[in-house]
Amino acid sequence: MKSRIYEVIMSDKIRVRIAPSPSGNLHIGTARTALFNFLYAKKVGGEFVLRIEDTDLDRSSQAYTQNIFDSLKALGLNWDEGPDVGGPYGPYYQSQRFDIYPKYAKMLMDKGYAYECFCTNEELEAEKEEAIKNHSAYVYSRKCLNLTEEEKNELRAKGIKPSIRFRVEHKELMFNDLVKGELKFDTSLIGDFVIMKSNGTPTYNFAVVIDDMLMKITDVIRGEDHISNTPKQILIYEALGAKVPNFGHLGMILAPDRTKLSKRHGATAVSDFVKQGYLTDALINFVALLGWAPSDGVEIKSVDEIAKDFRIHEVSSSNSVFEYDKLNWMNGQYIKKMEIPKLTDMIIPFLSKYDITKYSREKLEKIVQITREPLTVLSEIEHDASYFFEDNLSYDEVREVLDKDLSKEVIQYVIDNADSWNFDDEEDIHNKLADLRTYFKENKGYKPKETMWAIRAAITGRTRGADMAETIWILGKDKVVQRLKNAL
Repeated sequence: MKSRIYEVIMSDKIRVRIAPSPSGNLHIGTARTALFNFLYAKKVGGEFVLRIEDTDLDRSSQAYTQNIFDSLKALGLNWDEGPDVGGPYGPYYQSQRFDIYPKYAKMLMDKGYAYECFCTNEELEAEKEEAIKNHSAYVYSRKCLNLTEEEKNELRAKGIKPSIRFRVEHKELMFNDLVKGELKFDTSLIGDFVIMKSNGTPTYNFAVVIDDMLMKITDVIRGEDHISNTPKQILIYEALGAKVPNFGHLGMILAPDRTKLSKRHGATAVSDFVKQGYLTDALINFVALLGWAPSDGVEIKSVDEIAKDFRIHEVSSSNSVFEYDKLNWMNGQYIKKMEIPKLTDMIIPFLSKYDITKYSREKLEKIVQITREPLTVLSEIEHDASYFFEDNLSYDEVREVLDKDLSKEVIQYVIDNADSWNFDDEEDIHNKLADLRTYFKENKGYKPKETMWAIRAAITGRTRGADMAETIWILGKDKVVQRLKNAL
C-alpha cells in the first residue's frame, strides 16, 4: 500500500463512531454503545461512523465482521461512513491502516514525546515482580529513556528490536466526561506506555487516537471499561497538537445477579436474540432503556422517537441490569402490535419442523392471529401452534378431562351432529358452539366451561389456547371429527 500521512483537521460537526473488534458476534453491550452513539449523532444532525478494529489477526474473521454488519443493520443502526459504504477518511478497516501509524510514532519521537525501548519481556517481568514484592503499583522504570545512540546500536546488533514508548508527563489530568462529569487522573501512576510494539504493530491506545484524529471524530462514547485508557489517549492527542474529543463513558450492563453478563445467563449476541425470535425493534427499544429513561415516561418508542428525546448527559453513570423478563414483556408488546401479514412472514421460519403447505396463506395468517397473544418470543410459536400441524396429538396433558363421562358425552354429541355444521363458515361454527353450551346446560346441567373444556381437549390436546371457533375453522371438518374420535 502506498505510504501516506494525513493533515490533522478537526471538524466542528459532531462525528461519532463505533469501532468493534470482529473477534466474536456483536455483543448486546456493544450494540448499546452503538445505539447511544447513533442517537447522539441523530439528535444533533451529526455523522455516525463504523470502523472495524481487526488488528488481532488470530481472533478476527470475516464471518464476525459480517455478523457486525448484519446485526447493526437489523437494529436499524445504519452508518454514514464505513467499510462497505466508504467515506472520505478511509480505509475503515484498521488492518488496512498499518502504514499510517509509524509516521505519527516518529513524529512523537522527534518532538521528544516518545522513545525507543529495548527492554526484553524477561526484564519487564522482573520489574513487575519487584513491584509486587514491594507491594507497590508497577510503573515502568524508564531505564531506556536516556540511552545513547551508541548503546542503542549495540542492542540492535544483538538482534533486539525496540518498541516505542510514550513519555508520560507527570501531572494531574482532568476532563469533563459527557456521562460521569469531571474525572481526574494522576498521570504519574500510569508510567511510560508502549505505543508501537517491537514487531511494528501499534497498540490499541495509539491506533485508536490516530484513527479517531484522522477520521475527525469529535465525541467518543464508549463503555466505562475504557476509562483507564482515556488519560493515555488524551496525552497522545495533546502531544500531537490535536484537538481532544469529548469523552463519555457508559456504565456496564450486568446480568440479573449483578455479575458480568455472559452466555450462562442467556443470549448475549444480537444475532442470538434474533434467532430466538426477538424482534429487532423491541430489542433496540429495550437496549435504549439500559441507562437512559424517556422524559415522558413512555417506554415503548421507535428509534426516531427516542432520538428526538435523547440527551447524552441524562444517561445514568451507574451500571444497568439486563432484565430478561422485561425484554420478554416488551417483545410481547411488539408482537401484539405488528401487522399480521408481516408477523406471519417472520414466524414462518420458526415453523420449519412442520409442513405449512397444508394450509393456505389465509389460514396461516389466522393461525398467527389467534396464537400470538401469549407469545413473548417468536420461537414459542413452535409449541403454541403445534396442534395445527401435528397429525397425532398427545392427550397426556388432558387425560383427566377426557376421562370424565361428561366429556365423552359432549364429544360424541358433536361427532353425531357434525354433518349439520358448516365447517367452512366461521360464524356458523361460533353459533353451533354457543348452541352446544346452551343444550348441555339446559338438558344436563353442565357448565358451559366444562362443555368447552371437553371440546378443546379433544381437538387440541390442551386445556387452554386459541379461540375454538377459529381453531375448528382452520382445521376443517375431517381433522376435527377424526380428532374427536381419537379422543374417545
